[in-house]
Amino acid sequence: MSPPFLSTVKRRLRLIGWAGGTAGAAATFIAVGLFFPALGGSVHVNATSGWVNAPVIAAVLIVVGYLQSRLRGSHTELALRWLIENRPPDDREHELTLGLAAYHVKRDALVWVLAAVGFALLNGLVFSWGLAAIVAATIWFGGETTCALGYLLYERALRPVTARALAARPVQSAVAPGVRPRLAMAWLLGTGVPLVGLLVLGAVGALGSTRHAHYVGAAIVFLAVLGSCTGFLATALAARAIADPLTAVRDGLERVARGELDVDVHVDDASEVGQLQAGFNRMAEGLRERERIRDLFGRQVGEHVARAALSKGVKLGGEERDIAALFVDLVGSTSLALALPPTEVVRVLNRFFRVVVEVVEAGGGLVNKFEGDAALCVFGAPMRCEDPAGDALRSARRLAARLSDELPEIDFGIGVSAGIAVAGNIGAERRFEYTVIGDPVNEAARLAELAKARPERVLASTAALTRAAPAEADTWRVTDEAVLRGRLAPTRLAHPALEPD
Repeated sequence: MSPPFLSTVKRRLRLIGWAGGTAGAAATFIAVGLFFPALGGSVHVNATSGWVNAPVIAAVLIVVGYLQSRLRGSHTELALRWLIENRPPDDREHELTLGLAAYHVKRDALVWVLAAVGFALLNGLVFSWGLAAIVAATIWFGGETTCALGYLLYERALRPVTARALAARPVQSAVAPGVRPRLAMAWLLGTGVPLVGLLVLGAVGALGSTRHAHYVGAAIVFLAVLGSCTGFLATALAARAIADPLTAVRDGLERVARGELDVDVHVDDASEVGQLQAGFNRMAEGLRERERIRDLFGRQVGEHVARAALSKGVKLGGEERDIAALFVDLVGSTSLALALPPTEVVRVLNRFFRVVVEVVEAGGGLVNKFEGDAALCVFGAPMRCEDPAGDALRSARRLAARLSDELPEIDFGIGVSAGIAVAGNIGAERRFEYTVIGDPVNEAARLAELAKARPERVLASTAALTRAAPAEADTWRVTDEAVLRGRLAPTRLAHPALEPD
């Protein structure tokens, strides 16, 4: 089933052909009737030739118009068969579709050329060759103007079809007249041709080489009105053919500037204007792809790391930073894996990590990496903050409370430490990751291991408390000390003394 708009397009093409031919023939007939006596011809011959030519013109319009409609209809059906059959066009159909406007104008131009020759012979043999010359020249210039306007009208009527063809198969280069040819066509054939007639009539009047000055005046008025109308129409059509796509692109750019990347413009022009439309769509697609990559990158490494990499670039190595580390680890993950199906284990881990990410990011930290059933979270890198230790301690209290409330079926241990560590990109040129290396990270992991056996399930070292702001440090109490695995000296331990705020 053919698209609903296709019948409208065909009807408009027929209307443009009939209306253009009729209006052009009428204007040409009037122009010859004014030009011949204005240029010195006999008024009697002029009147007689009008009565002879008028019925011939009417007959030619009807017969040729009918034949043109049939031939154009067949060609249009052939070119748009892919639309009627609701499938992509092949190479030949694509070429014919994009060349429909030029095809219709070529057929119009052929008819005007044949009319110029035929009516020149008719008037030359019946009346005079002087009249024949005027008839041929007037038909020629009238045909040029009519064909120029016709092309602009055909091109506009075919825009829905052109848009479908270009959407199905974009072109690499322009296959239709661009901005400069359209503007030149609009002026030269819409205004320039009548101006030539005015120049000739002005010269005739100035030289006094005519006996019918009133015909000269009437012809000048007629050409002035005709030139004004055709010039305005041609310029308006050419301007709209350029302005409408540019307006769509401008609106698209404004939406992109507002952050709306899911935007495209219809490519309905096969000229360089259409290349501009297609270029905007490629740009928008590139921005969407870049945003998808940035979003995926941020999900993989953390939003702060992604922003720093995109704005400053990446290089191997790191720098010393005053950071706080929060390490959280599940208890009994091995037995959990034995007791539950793998899909259920993944579901539990995802719920666990979702809570970890929400709490840590809300506290201004970065979930640096997931390590099986554990997570390392960093505060103070890569983005600096005023109180990394206080933020980490506060997040540890909140995380313990949420895990206890929302995932009562799991057990966990949380450790917090703070100090100087090296933060940066570690790895090779082709594969690296952002991480934090230093004693605070190791100590937080050991504290999390120890916290699994403590009723509070949360432990912090005094190194974190001494670096935290008093408002947060006062919510913790130092209780005892222990020698952490891998260390010789004991570490003083603290746990939350207040409920999370």
